[in-house]
Parts: sequence; structure tokens; C-alpha cells
Amino acid sequence: MSPTTQAPTWDQVTQLPALVEAKVEPEFIDFNGHMNIRHYLDAGAQSADRLCHAVGIDQAYRLDRRMTLFTAEHHLRYLSELQTGDAFSGHTRVLDLSDKVVHLMSFLVDQSRERLACTVEIVLVHVGLEERRPRPFPANVSAGWDRLLSESRALRWTAPVCGSMGVRR
Repeated sequence: MSPTTQAPTWDQVTQLPALVEAKVEPEFIDFNGHMNIRHYLDAGAQSADRLCHAVGIDQAYRLDRRMTLFTAEHHLRYLSELQTGDAFSGHTRVLDLSDKVVHLMSFLVDQSRERLACTVEIVLVHVGLEERRPRPFPANVSAGWDRLLSESRALRWTAPVCGSMGVRR
């Protein structure tokens, strides 16, 4: 996927379901007066995690199948500030996948001002917990990722990827 810098609009991002909804709490604020980096990353990761649950990768999957996802890379891009009391939501889409890797992007939307606040681009690797090495997705999980990728490709806007990460072929 080649890098793009054009950020999607609020209307475009909110075509995706809100997987996380929250408000910026006073304890989220850093010395610059806006939400600290760790809370942007946490909200983006939670949104991505909920998408993973939708394809069947959850705590039961980890315990029963002894497989999970490891984060290989992530990239945050800030587009506007979130401040105390701001309502925000997290929306995640699948960008690409292989038999062992999924490339996602979470979008944190400032609901108070109807604008994109941050993107969290993530590459996840499917791993066996015993050997801690990459393993192919099981057929049912792969089918779920395929469905989500197809839905993502049907959107009429491009995700603003950084261009330095993704599924390697």
C-alpha cells in the first residue's frame, strides 16, 4: 500500500462502526493540555482489539487454541487535539492481510467537533503461544478477516497509511 496523506473526513470515518466510545477524562491530560499519547494508543488498540474479537480472536481463543496476535508495528498520526471532556470514538478497518498478518488502521474521531483526531496504524502477526512463532490463521478466522477486508475495500475512501509498514510479500 502506498503512502497517502489525505485524511478522511468525519463523515467517511463514521461509515465504520464505533468500536470504542469514551470521553477524555482529566487524568488523560498531559503537561501540554491535551490527551496524552498513551491514551490515543490505548483507544486505538482497544478499537482494533474489538475488531479482532469480531473474527474470533479473544481470550477464549487464546486459552483454547493457544494462538494470539502480537503487535509487530504501529504508527500514530495526530490530526487534532482531544481535550478534557471531549467525546471521542474509535473505528477500525482492515487494510490488508496475508495468511499470518493483518494490517489495520484505527481512527479516533473527535465527536464533539466532528473531526478526525488521530490514526493508529497497526500490523499484527498471528502467533502460536507455545512456540511463539508466526502461524497461519485458522480457516474460520481467515474467513472473518477476508469479509472485513472486502467491506473495507468497498469504502470509497483511502486510509492515510504511513507507507513504511504493512503486509510484506
